[in-house]
This record gives sequence, C-alpha cells and structure tokens, in this order.
Amino acid sequence: MPEQLVSSWGNVIHAQHALLRLRSRLDRFPDGTPGQSILPYGNGRSYGDSCLNLGGALLETRALDRFIRFDPQTGVLACEAGILLADILQLVVPTGWFPPVTPGTRFVTVGGAIANDVHGKNHHRAGTFINWVRCLELLRSDGQRLLCSPETNPEWFAATAGGLGLTGVITWAELQLQRIPGPLMEIETIRFANLEEFFALCAESDRDYEYTVAWIDCVSRGKQLGRGLLQRANSMAAPPQLLRSAGAARQLSVPLTPPFSLVNNLTLRLFNTLYYHRQPGKRRRSVQHYESFFYPLDGIRSWNRLYGPQGLYQYQCVVPGQGGRDAIAELLETIAVSGQGSFLAVLKVFGDRRSPGMLSFPREGITLALDFPNRGEQLEHLFRQLDSIIHAAGGRLYPAKDGRMPGTLFRDGYPRWAEFVPFIDPRCSSTFWRRVTEGA
Repeated sequence: MPEQLVSSWGNVIHAQHALLRLRSRLDRFPDGTPGQSILPYGNGRSYGDSCLNLGGALLETRALDRFIRFDPQTGVLACEAGILLADILQLVVPTGWFPPVTPGTRFVTVGGAIANDVHGKNHHRAGTFINWVRCLELLRSDGQRLLCSPETNPEWFAATAGGLGLTGVITWAELQLQRIPGPLMEIETIRFANLEEFFALCAESDRDYEYTVAWIDCVSRGKQLGRGLLQRANSMAAPPQLLRSAGAARQLSVPLTPPFSLVNNLTLRLFNTLYYHRQPGKRRRSVQHYESFFYPLDGIRSWNRLYGPQGLYQYQCVVPGQGGRDAIAELLETIAVSGQGSFLAVLKVFGDRRSPGMLSFPREGITLALDFPNRGEQLEHLFRQLDSIIHAAGGRLYPAKDGRMPGTLFRDGYPRWAEFVPFIDPRCSSTFWRRVTEGA
C-alpha cells in the first residue's frame, strides 16, 4: 500500500499516510491492511485534523468525478461525490442555476461538503448544504449500499450530514440547485464603527439581501471594538457589456512557502487599518462576478503558504442567543489584548433554519471565524481563553476548521455525539475523532 506525506489546509500537521483509492462509484469498500482504520478523503481543504488519519489510511475519492444527470428545467443534479463545486459551477451557471449553499472556496468535493455540512453567506435564508441534498448513496465497509434521504434511511442521512466521513463513503449525491438571473452580484459594502452598528445592519440586511457577511478589524478596541465592513448582496441580471467588464478575477499564486510567516503584528495592523478605510465613503455599491464575491481567496492559489512553514490555525465558533453578542465582544477584546489578531476575521449571523445533521456546526446565533499563524504555546494560551468564553456561552467550534479543541468542548458543544457513535463505520476513524473522544 503506497504511502504519501499528507497535510490538511492549515499545514500544521504533516504526516505519512497509507493511501487507498476508489476509481469508480461501483467499486467495493477496499480491504486495506487488517486492523488499520480508513478515512474517506476528498480534496483536503479542512484546516485541521478532521481529514487526517495518522497511523491509518486515507481513501481518496477524487476519481469519483463524473456527472450522472442534470435537468436544466428543474435544476436537479446528480453527480459523483469526488466532483468539485468548481466543476459544478462551470456546468450549471451558464444555464441559470447555482448551488443554494456554497462555502468560501469552490475547491471542495460534494462528498466533503456533505461530510462537513458546509454553510455560506446566506445561512439566514438557505441553511446548510444538506438542506439541499435530495439523496445520497453511502457505501459501508461491509458492502452495504444505503440510499439515504430525509425520507429513506433518515437516521443515516442525519448521521452522514456533518459526519466527517466516519459513517462510510459517500459515492454520489443528488442536489437541488437554485435559479439565478445571471453570474453577477449586486453588492453594497457598508463601513460600520463597532459591534452595535454591525448587529443593527444585520437585522436590516437579512430582510432584503440573500447574502450578508462582514470582515472585522481584530486590532481595534474601546468604542471601535468590532468595527469592520459589511457586504450584502443579491444575484442580478446584467447586459452583455456589464458581464464583460465584471469578469472573473485573475488567478494569482503563492509559488513557495516563505521561511517565516508573512502574517505578523506589523503587517496585521497595517492591513487592518488600510482595509477598513479602503473605500472613501461609508457606503459603496458595486457589481462583481460571483467568483470574486464568494471565493476571494480562491483567486490566490496556495494562499495558505503565506503563513510560513509552521502553518496556520483557523478558529471558528458559533455562540447562541442574546448572550452571543456579549460573548463575541469578549472574544474580540481578548484577541485584541493578546496582540494576535487575524487578517481573515469574518463575522456572520446564522438564521434559524436547522440542519438534520447530528454533528452539523451551524445553529441559530453568531459565528466568528479567524485565521492565526501558528505560534505554538503563545497561540494555544489565547485559544484556551477563547475556549472558556465559548463554553460559558454555550457555543461550539467547527470541526472542519479545528486542529486542537479540547474533547470536553467538543462533547459539550455537540450533545448528539453519543447518539452519532453507533453510525460510525467499524473501519472508519480520524485523528480528529480519536482526539475529541479520548477518555469519554
């Protein structure tokens, strides 16, 4: 069995893994080495260790990259689980369809989007990815092929949505797409002075705009705590000349990993100040191609290399209820005091549309996502402080982004985890799962 050095997107963990491959959705579950666990592996865009299986094997699924059928009249698409969202977009956008839910990168597989039950800038309208999955096929290590949907094997459907690849291999799925008038987005960017203004803008924006998201300045404190830029947007129809002028962004690349992180206190403070004041007025309207709006970082290939050889951690939480506002303020104050801010600090309000997924991350509340260069114990000390705030607020962290959360925080944040355990395939495991359930 061949081995290869594999890292997740955060580049913190680099480890040899035995590699297995599915070459067809009709293949059986591979035998592998007796006693060795196996984890389905898509495109490796999870930040931490949820897509790694140290000491075990990874089952690569990218060869499952075929479209099965697409009805341009109804927007129903069936495809294999190794297809990237990027491939789907190339097929369906010219016909006036779009995925109802998309994360911040289009380079994730359909299987990965289901296994992490990803969300997007429109959670307040559309919920999570699984809310738009009509059915899927789950291949188990004993050879079973389970057709799972909200009506057929609904308990397996709920376990597999957000199940981190632990219930078996998703071989194909059928998705319901949504109509769009065209590939452009009409966007309003609003500069806000603090958290209070952010929440007021969200309450106003969610009524009339399908997509809302905010960038936050993690350096500012006091009356400017939580200042930032909110973007709210809707899809739009446009004449050909506007389509040409608002084309997809050019592709750049980070060709190599620098010997040290280019994200540091000096560049952070300069970037945050300049970015907050990047537009002359408080409000600016613009038209962008959907790629630039939904996937700004996809325009920079291998952008994770900017964080240097030690890699980066992403820390994404959601905190519920009215107490969530106070918790977000406390989180931002703690980060500002630590001097370890983030370039990519994103704030969003989740809506009340629930996912059936037992381990799905989104819930009604406020979510904050941040990227930090790996600074060892200095960063871990900050994380412990943030963990304490989130735990006290009844919140949780996102497994797809995590590489170090304590097991108690996971188990308290995901009260259905014990209910999920019986659905785990006996051959499947991951570094993440062993870490957060050890000693439970």
